[in-house]
Amino acid sequence: MPDTPRPTGAPFRPSILVTGAAGNLGREVVDRLRAHGAPVRGLVRDQTGPHPGAGQATGDLTDAAAVRAALVGIDTVFLIWPLLDSAPAHDLVAELVAAAPRVVYLSSTAVDDEAARQSDPVVQVHADMEALLRDAGLRPLVLRSDTLASNARGWAQQLRAGDVVSGPDMAPTAVVDERDVADAAVAVLLEQHGQPDDGPYLLTGPEVLSRTDQVALLGAALRRRLRFRAVTTDLARSQMLADGRPERLVEALISASVHRPASHRTTDHIERLTGRPARTFARWAVDRAAEFS
Repeated sequence: MPDTPRPTGAPFRPSILVTGAAGNLGREVVDRLRAHGAPVRGLVRDQTGPHPGAGQATGDLTDAAAVRAALVGIDTVFLIWPLLDSAPAHDLVAELVAAAPRVVYLSSTAVDDEAARQSDPVVQVHADMEALLRDAGLRPLVLRSDTLASNARGWAQQLRAGDVVSGPDMAPTAVVDERDVADAAVAVLLEQHGQPDDGPYLLTGPEVLSRTDQVALLGAALRRRLRFRAVTTDLARSQMLADGRPERLVEALISASVHRPASHRTTDHIERLTGRPARTFARWAVDRAAEFS
């Protein structure tokens, strides 16, 4: 996709910074902003992403100098925090306070505002980040996303080898298409429907699905009889470590599989922000089927 047009000789002054721009969701957000002609800069850890060098800044969110450089000329930040600990975010928050952009933070629908501690480390870091941003006076607009459909891409290798997806089971949840989350984020970033409140907006899919349900729907899209096989936590741990996942991430995922409660909540917040209903996981599976071949 071409860069946002600008007058000849005019300096490049992006107004929206997208962190995690090389990830599944960040790429979707950047592409949509560019399609809208919005001035956007993506923050990536290296320049090997889909648009290397084009309107991108290189750096790590834990590097204050890199963040400071990326924030030059920025009015709005779409923040995706990638770590399982909020402590390294203090320097980032200090840079945000100094630059004073509008902040849109991507959190999790699993956050329980009434709980002293959250169910697992993944949810805890989102709750901690929300509090850190609020306490700094940044008044973030919070988008809480349910489980992203794109997580199913992690099953691709198993499905190229056979018809069984094995792994730790997770409580059912209203799995949401990452494209819908991106559309909602862009609507908020561009203030397409006026100035929204600070949220949180709860971004869910239209139906609650277990992993067994997801695998069956993916099988229907692939025209294969697929099944999900839950494994013990010990086996899941050893498999994920053998796949090369960091130990801390593995332990967080195991904790989520054991402790995170089922959610039967669906909302219309995607429709409220985008003007159309959320897509089904079945639609996602059809659209992404080629990735599993």
